[in-house]
Amino acid sequence: MMIARIWHGRTEAAKAEDYLRFLKERALPDYRRTAGNRAAYVLRRIDGPTAHFLTLSFWDSQDAIRGFAGQDIERARYYPEDRGFLLDFEPTVAHYEVFNDEGAS
Repeated sequence: MMIARIWHGRTEAAKAEDYLRFLKERALPDYRRTAGNRAAYVLRRIDGPTAHFLTLSFWDSQDAIRGFAGQDIERARYYPEDRGFLLDFEPTVAHYEVFNDEGAS
């Protein structure tokens, strides 16, 4: 069964392009290098002075997620560079089982 992992972060809108570049150059390749990762995407929404980012990644199993996130897969993983961008640090992420019209993916 495939598992989706969703993380949310916020930056100032003025930093949105720089943070998107960071995610595309550093974070997404990091996800993709991890065994068991099927795909990784960034979603962005600018809302006035704030930019919201979601990373949406798909994994083969909880064990695969542990290869990326560590033993506690519910805990958000941050990079040192995030300190220069993020307005806050949400402590957890969300996981969902993934289904399609044929059942579990």
